[in-house]
Amino acid sequence: MTQNVPDIQNIYDDPEFFAGYKHLRDTRSGLNEALEQPALRALLPDLAGLAVLELGCGMGQFARYCAEQGARRVVGVEVSERMLEIAQRQYSHERVAYIHAAMETVDLPHASFDLSVSSLALHYVEDYAAVVRRVHGWLRRGGSFVFSVEHPICTAQIADMEWVRDEDGQKLHWPVDNYAADGRREQHWFVDGVIKYHRRLSTLLNGLTDAGFTIDRIEEPEATPEALRERPALQDESRRPPFLLVRAVSR
Repeated sequence: MTQNVPDIQNIYDDPEFFAGYKHLRDTRSGLNEALEQPALRALLPDLAGLAVLELGCGMGQFARYCAEQGARRVVGVEVSERMLEIAQRQYSHERVAYIHAAMETVDLPHASFDLSVSSLALHYVEDYAAVVRRVHGWLRRGGSFVFSVEHPICTAQIADMEWVRDEDGQKLHWPVDNYAADGRREQHWFVDGVIKYHRRLSTLLNGLTDAGFTIDRIEEPEATPEALRERPALQDESRRPPFLLVRAVSR
């Protein structure tokens, strides 16, 4: 199903970007499977019988996971046609419906979901506060909103500069600048000109409370012992948190 898709950034339909991103996920060489997904799933309620909305559902892995965990209905919203093509082909399920739309404009019924989830998508959204208000409207009272974003320590990094290293290539520290300046940041990630929006921790959390949520849990995940045994380099992720995860409840 396709709804009106506005002219907003849709970097995942860029062929070069998509090829790089898909390789990252297929080879499990990124941080999604090692850090973000285990932490996100740990924040979820029991999914049995729930109506679940996923914003930025990507290739559909998480949407199908929710159905397999007993969710009675799952709606996945995704702006990228390339991502949705994989979702519909590889991660279809009788209780999952995919919608080609942007979370900023998708039309969904009021108070029709028990849980909304967004995995590493909200940092691409220009008007975070407006999307959070929309999510609150789609949830039933007492419903949960669980999301992950790139940590503000990462989105505030100096453009196209990762770890500062010594002459031997050893990591010294992580560079951060203009932390207080919320707004658009551009970086190279597979391609030039990828737009993300930096937000202070206060902006992220106050946006939730202003919209009518109560903040229930915050996580800044580190690698599990099992992941460290498989990928020792993940130890560096404890020196600066790559992800921020939040669980909030609609009041």
